[in-house]
Amino acid sequence: MRTEPSFRTIAFLGNYVPRKCGIATFTSDLLGAVAARHPRCQCFAVPVNDIQGYYQYPDAVRFEIEEQKLDSYQRAADFLNSSSVDVVSLQHEFGIFGGPAGSHIVALLRELEVPVVTTLHTVLLKPNADQHRVMRNLIAHSTRLVVMTERGQSILQDVYRTPADKIDLIPHGIPDVSFVAPDCYKVQLGVSGKRVLLTFGLLSPNKGIEYALNALPDIVAEFPDVVYILLGATHPNEVRTRGEAYRCGLEAIVQRNNLYNNVIFDNRFVALKELTAFIGAADLYITPYLDEAQISSGTLAYAFGAGKAVISTPYWHAAELLKNQRGVLVPFGDSKTIAREVTALLRDESRRNAMSANAYRLGREMVWSHTAGLYMASFELARRQGTAAQGPGVAQRQYAPGRHAAPEVNLSHLYQMTDSTGILQHATLTAPNLSEGYCTDDNARALILAVLLSQMGDVPRRVEALVRTYTAFLHDAFDSTTRRFHNFLGIDRRWLDKQGSEDSHGRAIWALGTMVGRAPHWSSGRMAGKLFLDALPALTDFTSPRAWAFGLIGIHEYLRRLNGGRLASEVGEELTGRLMTIFEKVAQPGWLWFEEGLSYDNAKLAHALIASGCATGRQGAIEHGIDALRWLVDVQTSRHGWLRPIGSNGFYERNGTRADFDQQPIEAHSTVSACLEAYRTTADPWWYEEAQRAFDWFLGWNDLGEELYCPQTGGCRDALHADRGNENQGAESTLAFLLSLAEIRLIQNPATALREASQATPGT
Repeated sequence: MRTEPSFRTIAFLGNYVPRKCGIATFTSDLLGAVAARHPRCQCFAVPVNDIQGYYQYPDAVRFEIEEQKLDSYQRAADFLNSSSVDVVSLQHEFGIFGGPAGSHIVALLRELEVPVVTTLHTVLLKPNADQHRVMRNLIAHSTRLVVMTERGQSILQDVYRTPADKIDLIPHGIPDVSFVAPDCYKVQLGVSGKRVLLTFGLLSPNKGIEYALNALPDIVAEFPDVVYILLGATHPNEVRTRGEAYRCGLEAIVQRNNLYNNVIFDNRFVALKELTAFIGAADLYITPYLDEAQISSGTLAYAFGAGKAVISTPYWHAAELLKNQRGVLVPFGDSKTIAREVTALLRDESRRNAMSANAYRLGREMVWSHTAGLYMASFELARRQGTAAQGPGVAQRQYAPGRHAAPEVNLSHLYQMTDSTGILQHATLTAPNLSEGYCTDDNARALILAVLLSQMGDVPRRVEALVRTYTAFLHDAFDSTTRRFHNFLGIDRRWLDKQGSEDSHGRAIWALGTMVGRAPHWSSGRMAGKLFLDALPALTDFTSPRAWAFGLIGIHEYLRRLNGGRLASEVGEELTGRLMTIFEKVAQPGWLWFEEGLSYDNAKLAHALIASGCATGRQGAIEHGIDALRWLVDVQTSRHGWLRPIGSNGFYERNGTRADFDQQPIEAHSTVSACLEAYRTTADPWWYEEAQRAFDWFLGWNDLGEELYCPQTGGCRDALHADRGNENQGAESTLAFLLSLAEIRLIQNPATALREASQATPGT
């Protein structure tokens, strides 16, 4: 005899009573049924709050998630991980979680260390991009998936490529009620002697109630004693957005057709005991819903399982449940057919009774006591399988180091973002955002990229034009009076600041030094060299370690060609000493770093020391740089083995809490570049593998399994949020990817040919 699985603790995540919605009722009923079947198992709920303030939850609730606060989901994951939970039962509907298409739930799932069984209350055949991304992550992070219909099962396999053996088909649970003749309940509700039609549930326009009301005059003409009960409050979301407009419209139909004696509006969300009486009193149950893609309906399941003859539109759940004459299906939005089928069933008592008996018999397989057993079997499978299954495209896989073929260089988006002035800062999706103008930071990065591209074989004329454009931008940005660079330029070609930041100045020095050190014969290298020397002295007045680091890398590049340049050497010695000093002051075991916190462009600090130490023969600088970079790489490696950059949403203060998001492409690039510098300096292949690991972050080896690089456009998404990628492809992110790609390809094969992927020209 097979014994029931034994669990210590099961957590149920979803809306929960007293919140008034179908998911809340379902979660509460499922928890209660499992707890009743397994009294030794501790069952608790983690609901999602959609209002300011809190619901008066029962004792089963142990933690509450605030719907729109992403960090609340992350705290919930920490709570669940620390609660000795055997399995988490997640109820999923796109609209109950925060973020685009409810994407905040992905942040929670990604951090869970226990098996997850996700019940999908909606399975879309034609999801939009956000919905498809969220569903893909749900599938990836769930150990098992539960659907309530065969249609949902087939959509999961056909649309989302879900393995069949990961899916469990479990019907919507229902309360176990006795099969009693309607007259017994009619007396209780005060409708004795009436023919009762019923629709219950939260009201909203997609329910199609107006079509049933418009059918009523034809029904009443033959059966004057008909009463149509509309039981249910208006959906809270509908009330918040449009008030009672839908209900008022329904009442207007009643008034227009003089149906006051035939329609009862009961604007309440009733408890199960009272709901059972309403269902029991019904001769016919009607669901005139308008959304064909509705994959589950608790109200339909309740009425059918209670033994009601049902007339419904053919949304997916109804079409499957009522097939083979188990109910009557009518076209969407067709009042005439509703009237015809209702009157036909009211005339034919024997057919109606047979339909009711058949529904009640089949409904015994749906009662919660039986459904709970099916869920426990799914939970047991999930516990045996552990956390989410491994597989291609799944964020829970383990990073496999190895040399991978780099993508081809595609400059389409770079060309699109560049006009005759320079490269624009931001983009809305892939379209340049003209209103945000330009900045020296990005044009300096763009110049570095263009120079690196010039070393990758035959140089297209467009790349030559890019070099001239970006060099001219830096020349115009330099104020010969203050000896500082402006940073922000409006679209009207007016500088928006008196002088730019120290970091933007340092980046300009880096770009100009790269131009001089690697300048091809056709370039504006002479102008860059003069500008480099004019701007260099200001570096020694700066206090920003990153500005020092950018400047040092620029000096290193400059001295590649002009070794012996006195000013560059002197400034380089000064800045190297400063970085050495702050490292020696701050670093200690467990925190081998230059500052008391990790913020942005972190690896550039270590990169600068390694490059400068190598150029000047200062072994101490190389050692400090290598030690710092090795520590940073360790800090930035997730338990799955891929790069996890320090997040910009809080950064990481020493002895504080590390921010894992938002992850920025600039961090991946700075890590790639620094590790390649360490590889060139030490010849240790480990550093090349670390550079490749950081580069692979762009290609989907990251916390979300999301590819940041878009090979179709040649652009890169702006950030990796906790629940999704940022869809905008701005200059900084695109340059970060292209710079990483150029450096990887140059070290793999310095003679790599540049593929022109776009026929566009700069400025078009």
